[in-house]
Amino acid sequence: MKVDWLVVGAGFTGCVLAERIATQLDKKVLIVERRDHIGGNAYDYYDENGVLVHKYGPHIFHTNSQRVWEYLSQFTAWRRYEHRVLGVIQDKKVPIPFNLNSLYALFPSRQADSLKERLISQYGLNVKVPILRLKEATDPDIRILAEYIYQNVFYGYTLKQWELKPEELDPSVTGRVPVHISWDDRYFQDIYQAMPLEGYTPMFEGMLDHPNIEIRLKTDYRALLDEVRFDRMVYTGSIDLFFDYLYGPLPYRSLRFEYVTLDQEWYQEVGTVNYPNNYAFTRITEQKHLTGQILPETTLVYEYPQAHRAGENEPYYPIPREQNRERHKLYLKEAEKLHGKVIFVGRLGDYKYYNMDQAVARALQLFEGVIANL
Repeated sequence: MKVDWLVVGAGFTGCVLAERIATQLDKKVLIVERRDHIGGNAYDYYDENGVLVHKYGPHIFHTNSQRVWEYLSQFTAWRRYEHRVLGVIQDKKVPIPFNLNSLYALFPSRQADSLKERLISQYGLNVKVPILRLKEATDPDIRILAEYIYQNVFYGYTLKQWELKPEELDPSVTGRVPVHISWDDRYFQDIYQAMPLEGYTPMFEGMLDHPNIEIRLKTDYRALLDEVRFDRMVYTGSIDLFFDYLYGPLPYRSLRFEYVTLDQEWYQEVGTVNYPNNYAFTRITEQKHLTGQILPETTLVYEYPQAHRAGENEPYYPIPREQNRERHKLYLKEAEKLHGKVIFVGRLGDYKYYNMDQAVARALQLFEGVIANL
């Protein structure tokens, strides 16, 4: 069998590049996926009660990129959805990220009034401030508040999620959920916030529905190397695995999911409730808030962070620390020796913590800047 491109991995990155290569370059593409489905970690399916479930945890689409939005809109209609998250803090459920609503929920009104005025005076209104920066405030009352937020919102959650303290991680991680000096209690403030109307899986099916694209599931690409001839490869798997851990494994965090179906219409007030300080799980997501379905039963997803063990569980999150980036650079030097025959990309190939829209943007940029010019 002869194809122009072999694409390893059918997640966002692999599907976008397969679609672009097939439709824009009129090249033959074989996309190979070791799992039994397309869509990568964004794969969704209907459970036995008809609830549309995200198999690998909640995936909430949001972006400020008109380009990414318009690209994906070719393959799906959308359901408007603005995600809201509550965190259990001292037996109260308060909005996350921590914002002015959270402040008033946890502190007496007079104290909250004073802290609000100090925050606005120091940083402004509708501003996002990373917690570690807030802890360095010159105002002693703000520093006390920052320490409270750090201990009750960030510390326990980060320790469970990463097995590291917030200050031991790259600032980009703690910066993902900053303190929001605002009354806006939405989890994201992006221009475009929505869920694929029929689910992520039909969206991916639309991307790959082209005569130039062939898909093979439950297949390790290495098993095809003697059978399939190709000009170039896009590899979206773990770059350290590709090189047989030549410089040692790159560390990742993984997750275990527990699904619970309840014979009641609703369980919680919002899509996700975080538990930073109690229990082994980090959060509970109620799927129907995300999908908008009206059903008598509801399905919950409990998330339990765990260490990644190659071959036993999925590598979800690259751990952004300097020593890990240095090891990744060693693998990039090995990749250079392949002279463009293999292109490494995606969360695992780039060893970067991409959101879905960032993965799409990266793939589109790679296609236009590199692949289309080969």
